[in-house]
Amino acid sequence: MKNGILNVLKRIVFGFVILYGYNLIATSFNMAIPINIITIALVSLLGAPALFALIMLLLVVY
Repeated sequence: MKNGILNVLKRIVFGFVILYGYNLIATSFNMAIPINIITIALVSLLGAPALFALIMLLLVVY
């Protein structure tokens, strides 16, 4: 049980770090993705493909 909780927390922190790192680079291009519960959950659960999907969604919508 303890390992499962730690694994989930690691994935959440990893998702936050990936989004934050992307936003550091993308703000100069005005393509930042908001960091909120939904985006962190998507990147935490699905990983890099979710980040690419969010980027593509950002390009299509804006």
